[in-house]
Amino acid sequence: MSDSFDVLWLSASSILQRFDRPLVQYLSRHMRIAHWEYQQSQDEGSSIDQAVELLYEFLEYSDCSVHLAGHGMGGAVALSFARRYPQKVRSLTLLAVSSQPANTWHAHYYFQRQLFSISREQILASSARSLFGNQPPHTAKKLVAALDKDLEQSPTPHSLFKLVYLPKGGVSMPMMICGCKTDPIVSSPALYDWLNWLKPEDKLWECPQGYHFFHYFYPQEVGEQMLHFWERHDLHLVKASALTFSSSISQ
Repeated sequence: MSDSFDVLWLSASSILQRFDRPLVQYLSRHMRIAHWEYQQSQDEGSSIDQAVELLYEFLEYSDCSVHLAGHGMGGAVALSFARRYPQKVRSLTLLAVSSQPANTWHAHYYFQRQLFSISREQILASSARSLFGNQPPHTAKKLVAALDKDLEQSPTPHSLFKLVYLPKGGVSMPMMICGCKTDPIVSSPALYDWLNWLKPEDKLWECPQGYHFFHYFYPQEVGEQMLHFWERHDLHLVKASALTFSSSISQ
């Protein structure tokens, strides 16, 4: 199956995957990219392990490894998958994933619920401002609704009763870590803590601005960094990108 694409983008929430589209669309102009989305029914419990197993079922019968990438919780799923099934992953690219992979925006939400005596709606409104910056009232209202839905759909292991932690550390394949200087969830110290596990072939890059969803606001800048990383580790992609570029010029 994966011989039909080179890169697999992981999304852990159908409601937030809209913020991945600009980057995925940019990358798709240069290489073969597929999108995998985790969907959870209301009767299922939140589980990263289940998301990992569903992803394995998707890639199980493929003879080719893929470049795996994801943002936030999607990146946490990608990291867990790469550790469990390294033979399936050619490289791993994580966007807005802390060195403690469970420290997603969901963890910050539940921590505030435990710490402060304020409502779910108030914390979601505050989270929307932190994640996206100040937005017009009608946009902010839509963002709050999206975050509210994401709490139900995402395979986050956190709850009001307990915050869960995942193992820290790196992976055996080449890895790229992308973050943002204005991201309040994965701050610069949390991002640069990855340096404790990076190998010589790995890369860490920080976007100057864009908050937690920096890849939505700056898809080309982020996409160029990802393409350079993949091309450095995959000669096939260098040839494919050159062919795509020359074809677009001739048209």
